[in-house]
Amino acid sequence: MMTVDDFNAFCRALPATTYVMQWGGAHVWKVGGKVFAIGSVDGARLMVTFKAGELFYEILRERPGLRPAPYLASRGLKWIQHFAAPGPGGDRLGDDGPGDDELRDHIRRSHRMVAQGLSKKARAELGLGAA
Repeated sequence: MMTVDDFNAFCRALPATTYVMQWGGAHVWKVGGKVFAIGSVDGARLMVTFKAGELFYEILRERPGLRPAPYLASRGLKWIQHFAAPGPGGDRLGDDGPGDDELRDHIRRSHRMVAQGLSKKARAELGLGAA
């Protein structure tokens, strides 16, 4: 079950990422200055928010433990939030929704999608090539 430290370590290992804590203590990960993942702790819950493509958004928004990300989705953006109730570790994700491996796949896909949206020049400067 993913912790905040696990989330941050995974995002840090992705290419050309930067980290900032903003929006009231959210762990915000960016590539090329654009957000690709947000981790936040609400009480004892770790919530992970990531960008999703059109098809994944439609599929994931109906799954237990997942929902369209508050604020972002209300503005028409395709972002999903894992909000499952806490597991036995308190700040860990519970058993609802995707497991850690699947969640990492979604975060990796979000990173790739955001990187691909950068200009060719920005990708080259970040060492991302064709992303």
